[in-house]
Amino acid sequence: MYALSPLIVIAAVLALVPYLAAGFFPARFVAGVRSFPVLVQTLVPSLLCVPYLLVSVDRGVFSPRWLALYAILPVAMAALMAFSRSGRKGRNYWLEFLILAVLGLSIDLRWFERAWPAHLSIFNKVLLLDAGIYAFIAIRQLDGVGFDLRLRLRDMAIGLREFLFFFPFALGLGLEVSFLHLHRLSFAGGAVLLKFAGGWFFTFFFIAVPEELFFRGWLQNLLERRIGRTPALFATAILFGLSHFNKRTAFFNWRYVLLAAIAGIFYGRAWRSDRRVGASSVTHATVDSVWSLWLR
Repeated sequence: MYALSPLIVIAAVLALVPYLAAGFFPARFVAGVRSFPVLVQTLVPSLLCVPYLLVSVDRGVFSPRWLALYAILPVAMAALMAFSRSGRKGRNYWLEFLILAVLGLSIDLRWFERAWPAHLSIFNKVLLLDAGIYAFIAIRQLDGVGFDLRLRLRDMAIGLREFLFFFPFALGLGLEVSFLHLHRLSFAGGAVLLKFAGGWFFTFFFIAVPEELFFRGWLQNLLERRIGRTPALFATAILFGLSHFNKRTAFFNWRYVLLAAIAGIFYGRAWRSDRRVGASSVTHATVDSVWSLWLR
């Protein structure tokens, strides 16, 4: 265990503010950003380097290169989205896909994680998420994303419905290919249910929502405009599966890729029902929590 210093706590709060502000107060977040002059709008995300500065100074790993990266990359993304937003209506969204490729590959291949102490690399994912939220939601104002953390009962119903549709496929196939393993753990009881609830909320906010925002709110959303609704669903699911190729193994984890790709179909169905990231995140968080507690 590592003791939390005041600088780490401040850095964590600063890193979470854009994510939570955009998720719980989407209209105010966008209006606040758009109230600034265009140049200021573009330069504001350079402040995302501040959490890196605080953490790196506190842990003695400061590097001017990484500070520049976390200052310049978000500004470049915001500038590209400002340019895209001002372009013609019949665009092909290549700038948007370029940013998604950079974000996705940098997280999946851990390009920037060596900038952080190993136990604090989560900061990298949160800051890149913040940069994407700022670029796509505040600057580009991409429609149909559905990033709203104020869950509705319908979000829960859709999310749990897709979980129930997916679970028989996952259980049968997962056990057959030895990816899933039943645990000798009580399926009831206060302690287990409390552990499930705690794991579910953590997974929802820090794993499911970021991944669903990227894959469904942004990627599937944009692909639908290029290749159509059903092809976009399957293409996004395949890419989602492939993003898990290096999880829990040093080589290509085909079992994880296969199960994640199938799960991606149901996550995509949940999102496109009402185009709400919250709904697909409910499915995602429930799948991950059940897997982690009873089947991993």
